[in-house]
Amino acid sequence: MKILFVCTGNICRSPTAEAVFRHLAEAEGLGGTVVVESAGTHGYHVGEPPDDRSAETAEQRGYSMAGQTARRVTADDFESFDLILAMDRGHLRLLESAAPPDAADKLRLFLDFAPGSGRFDVPDPYYGGPDGFEHVLDLIEAASRGLLAHVRERMRG
Repeated sequence: MKILFVCTGNICRSPTAEAVFRHLAEAEGLGGTVVVESAGTHGYHVGEPPDDRSAETAEQRGYSMAGQTARRVTADDFESFDLILAMDRGHLRLLESAAPPDAADKLRLFLDFAPGSGRFDVPDPYYGGPDGFEHVLDLIEAASRGLLAHVRERMRG
């Protein structure tokens, strides 16, 4: 199963989701069967590593973003990935407008997998302080646990 996490520039939210979900999937023994990547809706930071604040916040909780570099969503992604998860409703609208009709069922909001969060969108922490990065990581951890349950269920069926 291939999963793509998407935010704006692919330096904060989506690389954090990639790192967290990869860590959880590997801990569950699914590392060889689940491929995880991230991308941005815009090419502002292509080739750059994740934002230092995101990487440091993740590292403090045991998640590594080592080796990640920002990239933009491509047309091939709609064919290659089984799930394409948007960090917010704006990203989802952009993905829906770019996706071919047969890929529409692959597109979801990431927080659909964290129904107890009471939120639709993972907020962008880029222009805020350290608390924003902690809050984003809390939401991503919750959604990643729900996504992991979803993946296990799909793999059984």
